[in-house]
Amino acid sequence: MRAVRGAIQVDRDDPVEVMDATRLLLQEIIEANSLVPDDLVSILFTATPDLRSGFPARAARDLGLTDVPLMCAQEMDVDGGLPRTVRVLVTAETPLPRDRVRHVYLGGARALRPDLAQPMAGAR
Repeated sequence: MRAVRGAIQVDRDDPVEVMDATRLLLQEIIEANSLVPDDLVSILFTATPDLRSGFPARAARDLGLTDVPLMCAQEMDVDGGLPRTVRVLVTAETPLPRDRVRHVYLGGARALRPDLAQPMAGAR
């Protein structure tokens, strides 16, 4: 079992933009780690306090992940923190060794972990 991290920054708190960005992030995580829905154990979503227009977990439901346990929480409000950011922590069953897990940071969220951020197909 492995944990896969990811984050994406959106331009504004708009429900369509938050859902589209979260779907893109989840799709990139799943593709980058060769996961299928049955591999997913659970997904934790956090959003910065300035994102209030919807639950990021809804994006997973929109992708058909209807039997994966999901939870949303508010990210800590730290001075200087990256605004308008959705983060995910995907727990998955995978044979990948820890050093082969691909974490995904898209758009402005690349600044959170430049050491892990890699250009991905369709990245923002």
